[in-house]
Amino acid sequence: MELKERILIVDDNRESLRKMYRLLADNKYDVLCLPTIKDARQLLEKEPCDLIILKEELPDGSGLELLRHVKKEEWQTEVILINHRGTTSSAVRAIKEGAFDYLIPPLPKEKILLAAKSALEHRQLLAERDYFHTQLLRQYSYDNIVGKSPPMQKVFELIEKVSHTNTTVLIVGESGTGKELVARAIHYHSLRRDKRFLTINCSAIPEELLESELFGYEKGAFTDAIRPKKGLLLEANQGTVFFDEIGELPPNLQVKLLRVLQEKELKPLGSARNLKVDLRVISATNKDLEEEVKEGRFREDLYYRINVLTIHLPPLRQRPEDIPLLADFFLRHYSRETGKRIKTISPELTQFLLNYHWPGNVRELENMIEKGVILAEGETLRLKDLSHQIGGEGFSFDHLDETLFLRPYNEARKLTLDNFSSEYIKRALIRYKGNVTRAALAMGIKRQSLHHIMKRLRIKASDYK
Repeated sequence: MELKERILIVDDNRESLRKMYRLLADNKYDVLCLPTIKDARQLLEKEPCDLIILKEELPDGSGLELLRHVKKEEWQTEVILINHRGTTSSAVRAIKEGAFDYLIPPLPKEKILLAAKSALEHRQLLAERDYFHTQLLRQYSYDNIVGKSPPMQKVFELIEKVSHTNTTVLIVGESGTGKELVARAIHYHSLRRDKRFLTINCSAIPEELLESELFGYEKGAFTDAIRPKKGLLLEANQGTVFFDEIGELPPNLQVKLLRVLQEKELKPLGSARNLKVDLRVISATNKDLEEEVKEGRFREDLYYRINVLTIHLPPLRQRPEDIPLLADFFLRHYSRETGKRIKTISPELTQFLLNYHWPGNVRELENMIEKGVILAEGETLRLKDLSHQIGGEGFSFDHLDETLFLRPYNEARKLTLDNFSSEYIKRALIRYKGNVTRAALAMGIKRQSLHHIMKRLRIKASDYK
């Protein structure tokens, strides 16, 4: 059965009540009628109404009193006031007090219906906005940044402290550690939560387009500028801008971003005037920006501007106690999303997850669990459900050399581990162009240990420079 929208009419004139009741009821609304403010307040305490159509002059007081009470209680109820002797000044006062509309008779049926429909549509929009906002808060709450490890508890403390300020924040961590999730959590727990959160990936937008996208331009600023364009920074005014991979920002834009932070103004391309802008800036990087400053690739003054407070996100391999929590979180999420009833993770798979090195961090774990859920059968996610993706591209338990299974267990195990170690180290050296120190840091082991393993497996760093 369709749930009707409820309208309360408060009027001491029986004839007016009768006519309005019939009009609204005939248009499929659930209509209640009462003669006094006292009766209306008693009803509203027990039963919610979507709209109140209220005569301003009533036997026991002014309809404005009921309007104020509704707004004070923060009920999701719109109010339309009617006054036979209304004036422009009284209408303005009522609207300021929170009335949706102020009507002065005579009132044709069409005018009443239009006012009621508009008020109810406005209420629905507000309800949807509040729901969306609640969902955003839930999505980016601390509960969705999973972790009980000491490093993550420190992250939660910093998010809590910095959210209610306008401080610029730098989030540092490897790819896949959840830097954007932390940035969004800060925004949606701040006073800017109702404004825009804008993500700018400094490595994804071509350098030749980045300036015009960020700052906008005037007509004729360059050949193809046939009309003016508002830049992303102006569109996010009063909100939060998240510069992902800010270490990739070109030097000429570093200067312009510094001006935005210092002067709180920007100049579109081709414009002769500066425009004021109010932004909170949160940045993220997987680079060592101090080293970038030393090498002259990043401005020192901008570094200190964006680095008022730093949040370090630890790689997943440094927070093993969080791995089962994250795996279970993703298991429940993707089980719901796919409509499956996978309830647990097998002990064998849990042990594998704890022993795995996680080069892709939380993002890799999430992807692995998502794919496993899609392929899994039964109520338990098992190691075999992930076998197609363990060990990286092209590796599968089904593709192991069959002769391994004819060897003694310890010998077969050593050969398999050596093959894996060799492949893993080679990929790390390729990624860091033969830099053993950086490769060891990324792998989470000591440089001396990596040298020892490379010597045993006869791997030369010079082959990957």
